[in-house]
Amino acid sequence: MKIAVLPGDGIGTEIVAQALAVLQALELPFEFEHALVGGAAYAAHGHPLPEATLKLAQQADAVLFGAVGDWKYDQLERHLRPEQAILGLRKHLGLFANFRPAICYEQLVDASSLKPELIAGLDILIIRELTGDIYFGQPRGRRIASDGLFPGSEEAFDTMRYSRPEIERIAHVAFKAARQRGKKVTSVDKANVLETFQFWKDVVTEVHAQYPDVALEHMYVDNAAMQLVKRPKAFDVVVTGNMFGDILSDEAAMLTGSIGMLPSASLNERGQGLYEPSHGSAPDIAGQGIANPLATILSAAMLLRYSLRQDAAAARIEAAVQSVLAQGLRTPDIYREGCTRVGTAQMGAAVVAALRAQAG
Repeated sequence: MKIAVLPGDGIGTEIVAQALAVLQALELPFEFEHALVGGAAYAAHGHPLPEATLKLAQQADAVLFGAVGDWKYDQLERHLRPEQAILGLRKHLGLFANFRPAICYEQLVDASSLKPELIAGLDILIIRELTGDIYFGQPRGRRIASDGLFPGSEEAFDTMRYSRPEIERIAHVAFKAARQRGKKVTSVDKANVLETFQFWKDVVTEVHAQYPDVALEHMYVDNAAMQLVKRPKAFDVVVTGNMFGDILSDEAAMLTGSIGMLPSASLNERGQGLYEPSHGSAPDIAGQGIANPLATILSAAMLLRYSLRQDAAAARIEAAVQSVLAQGLRTPDIYREGCTRVGTAQMGAAVVAALRAQAG
């Protein structure tokens, strides 16, 4: 089972190290191979996604990814910025389905900014389409406008687009996932304003006819953002486009108390996937040993489940995470009075110890 390990920038190296320790504690036949990506790759090779890194990712069964980005690279041309590495990996690996579960663990109910009764037992799966939408629209750039309110002025633009096959395949993923959960899909769009999302709504409705056992509701994105705060447990599976999914999944993360708890999986049609925490590289706390590694560790559990078909091992990791939370161990982002404050390495070591205790 070959895993490409791409720690990236900022806290990426710290949190990936803990996830690797957890995977190694399972004593399964893994083969790990490391490579540079993001700002670290640009500093060494002049490009955020070197050819060798891309080739490694393409040949691996799965990719364990940390995070990319650093303020010192903000002045680079856009195609050389660290964040382009993740977009390139999604494109070249054909990663079209992003799974972002937002689960509120019983031990962290008090960490949420919402009332406990609103989020206790929360379990939402947001499925974000990754290869279309405005993030990949063409053309993009700047030009001098020749019409409009300000003739001859400089402007920037990006185009929003979706094709029928892109919408159909993500809709099938959502309905199949809902069949294994609460049998309800909420499709989020902006069909009242954007032609792209009227098309999205029409195609999702057509695909739904093949899943009569699953309920479907359509919701405008602004209302969805409000309902995630007002009545989050009304959602089961949420499926939406690239940009809306990017925003809503981060909002959902905070329902659970910290984005440091939110894992993610990005999958292609072959089941190959890239697994990463939903948070960023956090350069402001890099090197301080205080980042929460649990989202990355839980991403490793998703890697086992979705790409390597090691469901039992994935469940062991998830149980170990719940065990350390029950012990009261907390990194600063989820700390509350009465708990034990720990750092990145301590939290990772505690998960490893909980895994070994299961075996013993």
